[in-house]
Amino acid sequence: MQNIQNQSYNNTRTKTFDLVLTAILATLVLVSTLFINIKLPIGQGGLIHLGTSMLFISAILFGPKKGALAGAIGMGLFDVLGGWLIWAPITIVARALQGFIVGKIAWSMGHRGDNLGFNILAAIVSMPVMLAVYYVGQGFMYNNWVAPLASIPGDIIQNVVGLFIAIPVCIVLKKTPYFRRNF
Repeated sequence: MQNIQNQSYNNTRTKTFDLVLTAILATLVLVSTLFINIKLPIGQGGLIHLGTSMLFISAILFGPKKGALAGAIGMGLFDVLGGWLIWAPITIVARALQGFIVGKIAWSMGHRGDNLGFNILAAIVSMPVMLAVYYVGQGFMYNNWVAPLASIPGDIIQNVVGLFIAIPVCIVLKKTPYFRRNF
């Protein structure tokens, strides 16, 4: 009986920790997007922000589920709170897919976000998916399939900047005792 109670307690504790960690990651994505962004003069109102780097960091360090949730919730909330409400559904889908793809590749073949090549590949593979979701979303939103092309350069810049920030941060964080011990 005691063993069952301990197991139940540990499962509850693990679920609570996962929930809190996911909430913290989503908040970091939101804050990184909200407070450090530059509106682009091209495209359909795109932004360069640090939220993409935080999405990459979340997915590389904690895997596909947390990466997807952090990206979708954090950037979705940014759209809702930042006056971009019409974009929220597209953002939620695009960033959930992007976070999931990054985490899935970074955590594949026995790696847990600890392989530099897989981490870079993960971010690069996720970029066309994010671009495609925004392109299709804008195409339907504006009933125009040419205008969304103007947003692609800014989205590429945003992702490349995110990659260049996230990879060194992940390298440093993976060397800390927390990640060496737990992951």
